[in-house]
Amino acid sequence: MAYIQVLPEFGLVADPMVGIVTTAGVSYTPVIEQVAELEKITDDLVGMLSGEGNFLASFPNREGVLNVAGGVTAFWYGMAIGLLVAGVVVFGLL
Repeated sequence: MAYIQVLPEFGLVADPMVGIVTTAGVSYTPVIEQVAELEKITDDLVGMLSGEGNFLASFPNREGVLNVAGGVTAFWYGMAIGLLVAGVVVFGLL
């Protein structure tokens, strides 16, 4: 594979196949590995929206735990708001 030297004093070369200017001998492997790790994390975050599956930082056999946690949270928020409205109605009638 041939490179075109752009600025030899700084070690810059152009790759005509890809169309980028880079330094000669630089490996993009660490960047590609970090992008792959970020893709795993974003897939995990998107998976949390459905509430199904096993997540990266969870213990085994914990599939569907977000559905249960969401139900319990919704129950307690509903209970708190319901009691607040009932209290306002009761104190409004006094």
